[in-house]
Order: sequence, then structure tokens, then C-alpha cells
Amino acid sequence: MGKKTANAVTLNLSVSIAGLCLKNPVIAASGTFGYGSEYAQIIDVSRLGGICTKGLTLHPRAGNEGIRVWESQGGLLNSIGLENPGIPAFLEKELPSLRKLGPAVIANLSGSTIEEYAEGAALLNKSTVDMIELNISCPNVKEGGMNFGMDAQAAAEVTSAVRRVLTSKPLMVKLTPNAQHLISIARACVNAGADALSLVNTFKAMAIDVQSRKPVFKNISAGLSGPAIKPIALSMVWELCREFSQAGNHPAVPVIGMGGIANAADALEFILAGAAAVQVGSATFKHPAAMIEIIDGIENYMRKYKFSCINEIVM
Repeated sequence: MGKKTANAVTLNLSVSIAGLCLKNPVIAASGTFGYGSEYAQIIDVSRLGGICTKGLTLHPRAGNEGIRVWESQGGLLNSIGLENPGIPAFLEKELPSLRKLGPAVIANLSGSTIEEYAEGAALLNKSTVDMIELNISCPNVKEGGMNFGMDAQAAAEVTSAVRRVLTSKPLMVKLTPNAQHLISIARACVNAGADALSLVNTFKAMAIDVQSRKPVFKNISAGLSGPAIKPIALSMVWELCREFSQAGNHPAVPVIGMGGIANAADALEFILAGAAAVQVGSATFKHPAAMIEIIDGIENYMRKYKFSCINEIVM
């Protein structure tokens, strides 16, 4: 709890996610913040609660060919294809400087097969990253990614495989909003060893160039993010929080919410819905200081309504 003084209230924005303490609930979403150093010259990155890395795979990936980003009304379509240097190169070249920035480091792990996921997790398990975010929800790759997140059994299998080798790090599973039975898949992941859940990843979407009369993306489908998806994402986070707030004799499962968060009011909606923390992605492209302003906005909200601890906000 925050400590009251004679003149003011000391605000406590810290949150705990599966044993990992963050200084505040604002996390840079995977794929939107690089490895942090790109933004360190523009904003005070140390103020963030955490940074999710770009999606990492065991082996390097070049990503998708052709157009990768396309603006839509109220949102952004992307088809990056998990371009990354591979986990060994990340550990050697990127992680040391990322650790120096200050926020908690959350490694976003993806793969094409369960074996690749497990091998990648084993390497990350020996590193200094603070948490693994298991990405079973990327819609921009032909193998792996969202394919594992569409079915409860497949989601449980990959979660279990990663959990077996991940002996020293908390495991968060990033869910896809494109699944028909989201709650069942979430439950399967928790039963298989997930310590926390994050959602939503992007919605599967597409665009057609009316001049060429062809799909914009060579991969045909892409992922939709931005303000357009926020009301749907908020509803899904609300449902998941309701499902896992009462878990029988087991402690509640923390849910990290994301999807179209652009300002403090958006972030507060997700926190009011029950999210333990939030991730901010596309908003950073438009306004690099968005996350800093969101942190300031949450602090101002707490002062206005006399909350001393962030957990007091949750309904």
C-alpha cells in the first residue's frame, strides 16, 4: 500500500505478475519497441514497467517479403513475419544492452514446431530475461504461431513442452483473439503450466489494393492492431479476467491486457476490467512518448480519486 504523508499520498504503481515485480503496469508490447535502445534516445525508457522483445525464434528469420505495414481506418495492418536474429544472437548482442535500460525484460518466444519452442525456451531459461511470453498467436506466419493457439490440445502441448524446460522463469502465454473457444484454450494453457496470460494479439485481417486489384500482402493475411480493435479486445480481457479471478483453491491467474491502448483512459479501462498490467503497441508508432504519458495519466487518476495503490482501482 502507498504511504500517506502530511501533504500527499505516495503512489504505489507496482504490480506483481507471477512473482515478477514491475515498477508500474505499463509494458511495451512485442514487435513494437524493438529491443528498447531504439527508443532510449527519445524517451526515458527506464520509466516503463517492462519491455517485451520482438518475437524470437530459435533460428534467424528474414520475415515476410513485400509490403509489411498498411494503414487502415482506425488501425494498422502488419505482416512482418517474425523477423529476428535468432535466440543465440539475441542473447549475445541484444540482451546485455536491453538489461541496462532498467525495465523488466520479457522474451517473446515463437517457433514453427514444438521442438523449436522447447529448444528456444531452454536457451532463454539460462539467460537473464525475467519472463517468457509464449507466442502462440501470431497470424503472420505460415507455420507455428497462431496454429498452436487455435486449438486447446495444441496450445496445451506447446505450453507443457516449454514449461518442462523452463525451470527458472515465469511463463506467460499470449493468446489469439481469432480462436473460437478462447476460454477453453486459456484454461488448457493454465492447466499445462502457464503462470499468466496475455491478450489480445492482432486480429487476422487483409487489405486489397484497388489499383493493382491484388491483395496488399504477399502473405494475403495480416494482423490488425490499433484503436479499431480496442472495444473487442477489452471485452475479451474482461471475460478472461472473470474466468480466472475465482480459480477455486488455486490463486487467480494474472491477465495482461492489450489491444488498441493509446492513452491513459484506455489503459485504465483494461485495469478496471481486471487486467494486472497492460501492453502498449501500435500507439508508440504514432506517438513515441505514449507509454510515458499513460504512466503519468494513471498517476494523475490515482491522485484525483485518492487511490494509493494501483490494485485498488480494479473493480
